Amino acid sequence: MSIHHGTLLCLGVLQMTSGGIIVFSCGTFYHVTVPLMVLGIFLGMGGLAMVVAGVCMAKKNFQVGVPGHFLLHPPTGTRFSPQQALAIQRRLDRIRREMSTDAVSTSPEPEPSLPSTPPPWTMEPPPSYDTVMKSQEHSEQRNQEHGQEINQEHSEQLNYECNEQQQFEHTECINQGYSQQV
Repeated sequence: MSIHHGTLLCLGVLQMTSGGIIVFSCGTFYHVTVPLMVLGIFLGMGGLAMVVAGVCMAKKNFQVGVPGHFLLHPPTGTRFSPQQALAIQRRLDRIRREMSTDAVSTSPEPEPSLPSTPPPWTMEPPPSYDTVMKSQEHSEQRNQEHGQEINQEHSEQLNYECNEQQQFEHTECINQGYSQQV
């Protein structure tokens, strides 16, 4: 930032401060005239305009005089010397040219071909519709038979448990009858 930008910023802040003091003093003391209030407002606005102009000029002149990539000029304020920036730019251009020649010179490798399918006369034909339907009906019949067997075993198990329970209750009843007689 040059001396002109710094001067604009300092004068702008000074004018804004003086204008603010005049406006606030006019607001607290009722005997101050209206023209003094207007003068304070104009001073504050002029100061604000000077600060904005100074910041804009500082940002506009922040750009680097050496052409090149924006990454060569970091925004932290540290800059490369013109010789360094030029050397880095040349190096980047050389790398870019090498990359572009590599991309042009290398031919794409052919993709490996898929394994060929056997000729149609060596393939086994698919089963007919009737064969598929018969095998499906056969498997459904086996599933039904298996379900019936499971149901039958389950009912036999329930009958066996029920018979055991009845027999147990009968023996208990007989035992109670003998114990009451004694």
